[in-house]
Amino acid sequence: MNESVIKTIGVAFAVCLICSLIVSLSAVSLREQQKENKLNDRRVKILEVADIKIEPDQTIAEAFTKLEQKFIDFNTGKLMDEYKNFNIDEYDQLISLKDSTLSSPVPKSEDIAIIKNRENVGKIFILRDDDDNIDKLILPIRGYGLWGTLFGYIALEGDFNTVSGITYYEHKETPGLGAEVDNVDWKKSWIGKKIYQDNQVALTVIKGKVANDDPSKLYKVDGLSGATITGRGVSNMINYWFGNSGYAKLFEELDYES
Repeated sequence: MNESVIKTIGVAFAVCLICSLIVSLSAVSLREQQKENKLNDRRVKILEVADIKIEPDQTIAEAFTKLEQKFIDFNTGKLMDEYKNFNIDEYDQLISLKDSTLSSPVPKSEDIAIIKNRENVGKIFILRDDDDNIDKLILPIRGYGLWGTLFGYIALEGDFNTVSGITYYEHKETPGLGAEVDNVDWKKSWIGKKIYQDNQVALTVIKGKVANDDPSKLYKVDGLSGATITGRGVSNMINYWFGNSGYAKLFEELDYES
């Protein structure tokens, strides 16, 4: 009887050990593929907001080569080709938030987007025209909505003021309400809107619809029905990321260079 119990336990242990080894080996072997899939998910969103089509005979990576990637030093607004030993293709500025040497706490008085920490160096994407001028800038943005942080990208025309697209790739907003940030029509309503008025961030998500005869309609986006807090969160992240702690210094640098 005891011998039978011992054999049963031994067999169960052996099966568990073999299964755990198989799972471990699978996880290790698939790690690079998972990493590539995550990278491609982001790339698709960036291509979408840049209005770059992936041709039938193209891979996502091939379509992505139309975009120029640059590091941005948020403290100075300067663009860089290199940053420490990071590979720009794989650099994830969100991971740097976990390292106190690569990020900085945002003072509560300035943290309108409730991001708590801001990376010292980010990554942006540039689409150039045939004359090598900047046609579009694609910029990462994030900020707190109702239930959590929304992560996305916004695209600007070469005047660094006109919105040409916006998209979110991750959020926790309520389906049918705040999750309407994914609604195609709502995202289209951002196209042509202006960020700055008299050198101040003016673009905001309002309650209700923007009236056609509103003289300030270029600086207003339709609200999300039943999702006032999410709309306020989107307004706050625009206010933060286009202020001096975000991309405002970058635009000054680019205007100076041009």
